[in-house]
Amino acid sequence: MTTLKDVATRKPVLATIRLLVPAGAARPAPPVGPALGFYRLNLMAFCKDFNARTQKYKAETPMQVTLTAYKDSTFEFVVKSPSVSWFLKKAAGIETASGRPGHNIVTSLSLRHVYEIAKLKQSDPFCKHMSLEALSKSIIGTAKSMGIEIVKDLD
Repeated sequence: MTTLKDVATRKPVLATIRLLVPAGAARPAPPVGPALGFYRLNLMAFCKDFNARTQKYKAETPMQVTLTAYKDSTFEFVVKSPSVSWFLKKAAGIETASGRPGHNIVTSLSLRHVYEIAKLKQSDPFCKHMSLEALSKSIIGTAKSMGIEIVKDLD
């Protein structure tokens, strides 16, 4: 429960910014520069902190960032893991999904792939409360909408 002191000391929020930035490759150039520069935020501080947080990921992995900018020119940000569709494309080895999902099957993946993706997504701060079974069902639904068939074992 929030106390009166917490409410009184809360900083006024200027904006919430959502970005898609490659892991370890944040630079003060587009898309980061214009998005943060508009709110007069410190670009280099964001770039250094983001690159330090994402150095464990493979280069060019698209990371979702939610940045909260405050009126006193400070900010906080949360780095999320890559999207499920990106993981499915990498596991299947395809560039694009099916143009007609449900009609054209592009490729197939095993349940083991789905389970591994679910374990990776469970480390995401917004998916911690979900069970592996619920995450797996969500991933299977995403795969179907991309034209990827999920089979028990690959032959």
